[in-house]
Amino acid sequence: MYYIFHKKRGQTYIQFSGIIPHRVKYLLLSLQKITSMYSSAISSFIKKNDYPGFSPKAILFDMDGVLFDSMEGHVVAWIKAMHEYGLPFTREDVYMCEGQTGATTINKSFIETHGREATEEEKQEIYKLKSHYFDEYGKPAPMPFAPDLLKEIKKQGLQAIVVTGSGQPSLLKSIENSFPGIFEHDKMVTAFDVKYGKPHPEPYLMAVKKSGVKPWEVIAIDNAPLGVKSASSANLFTIGLNTGPLEPEVLLEYGANVVLDSMEDLAKQWGHFTKT
Repeated sequence: MYYIFHKKRGQTYIQFSGIIPHRVKYLLLSLQKITSMYSSAISSFIKKNDYPGFSPKAILFDMDGVLFDSMEGHVVAWIKAMHEYGLPFTREDVYMCEGQTGATTINKSFIETHGREATEEEKQEIYKLKSHYFDEYGKPAPMPFAPDLLKEIKKQGLQAIVVTGSGQPSLLKSIENSFPGIFEHDKMVTAFDVKYGKPHPEPYLMAVKKSGVKPWEVIAIDNAPLGVKSASSANLFTIGLNTGPLEPEVLLEYGANVVLDSMEDLAKQWGHFTKT
């Protein structure tokens, strides 16, 4: 069973998914019921993976759409760069491809459009152009409530680790400036560190290894379907943060244990995940 939590007019509602095929139910929840639902999601996760428990010590964060409000810049940059090379690419394509490496996105588009793989030169040229358009769009701001949540995580003595498919130099450099003292550079996992990007579990498995903790001591937070699938495939408790235009059910289909509407909701509900 999976859960999607929504905010409407200041109240918290839950959408059940997986109880009755092709049907969902919405219920206004009391604080007690919210706590019970989160506990149920965690218990299901423990049982599914045959883990001894759930005691978070490391929190793994995707970057774009989670830590930074940067997705609109990526949408504009990807569409412009791809179109200049005669490759059809839409807003939905950007969100559905988010999380995987830029080279993988470009290669997949070449296969679908031209029936062949992109050359290394083509991959580098298109990604360089995409990076130019992204920087031209303007510096993205931290996602609202992300700094508050990160400060709370730091206060709790938990590790915070970035796991991103991005190789965007301007964003990677801005992490320390935007979130000083939170992330250790040598524990970050980026497009430069992995052979297989999301949705392969390698990025999140590498982050778990760098953290030095067990899989049941980790929470992964990702907004992209491929990122959610990567974390779920690594057998991690995965929170889908639905900050984009996709239906929340998409994140459930890709393996999220819980789906929340925003970083604000996550920050306000954080205690339910770390006080187990």
